[in-house]
Amino acid sequence: MEVLSGLLSTAILSGGVLALAALGELLAERVGVLNLGVEGLMALGAMSAVATVGATHDPWLGFLAALLVGGGAGILFALATVVVRASQVLCGMALTMGGLGLSATIGRPFAGQPAGATFSPLPIPLLDRIPVLGPALFQQSVPVYLAFLLLPAAIAWLLFRTRHGLTLRAIGENPAACDAAGIRVAPIRFCYVVLGAAVSASAGAYLTLGFVPSWSDGVTAGRGWIAVALVIFAGYRPWRIVGGALLFGLVNALGYLAQARNWGVPSAFLAMLPYGVTLLFMIAPGLLRRGGALIAAPAALGVPYYRDEK
Repeated sequence: MEVLSGLLSTAILSGGVLALAALGELLAERVGVLNLGVEGLMALGAMSAVATVGATHDPWLGFLAALLVGGGAGILFALATVVVRASQVLCGMALTMGGLGLSATIGRPFAGQPAGATFSPLPIPLLDRIPVLGPALFQQSVPVYLAFLLLPAAIAWLLFRTRHGLTLRAIGENPAACDAAGIRVAPIRFCYVVLGAAVSASAGAYLTLGFVPSWSDGVTAGRGWIAVALVIFAGYRPWRIVGGALLFGLVNALGYLAQARNWGVPSAFLAMLPYGVTLLFMIAPGLLRRGGALIAAPAALGVPYYRDEK
């Protein structure tokens, strides 16, 4: 029972990183902007969180620093893609490479050092006493609850229960029609690209202050790319993103358990397993779409909007 509870707890901790990163990407993609810079944003967020915590010993200030750094990078990306209307794919790749390089350079003094402070668990009374599930689900830190409950609930309510959410989805589908209806397309796209970048960067703070309590070059280990794939796999729905993040976290946790229990599985295979699941994430949408079980991507995703071309 303890093994199962520990497995679930590790799966939740690991999956929370992906959930936050993918939810941030979802905000940008729902308004029609493809941000392939999630990996770089996570690296910047992870480095800035560790650096801030080293100076202040307050994990929440580290989390805030990651949000601010991610928002700053998101402003640059939004200026390039929404205002200048440069290629979203190329700008995303530049953000990834720039974020990885900048974080590695600035974060060199912190490499290999433990974080100055980390998020402490916040047990939920009574629920944390449930056998097996209680310790795994209800003895987590606040960022875990944020990633798996508060943020997806807020995004789902915004997108599917409010008039503003209808506007966001319409911009992602047909920005020209929205513009004709008097909706300011560019400012809304700009705001949600910046907000999404900040949320994705906060996943890096979660990673180094909650899951892997230290900074090192390459600590994100491709999780940003997996988050982008997860949004596609989830059909651009926040609660499906949570489910997919849990699935990936479980695969990751099984790898840790296999190594700890010495199951005799080659370590190279265990290290490859999460990325193999990512390939399935990319293949599954095509198969599900044929059966009508998946929502297609926003029609204007990745397409710059020119007001004079309606």
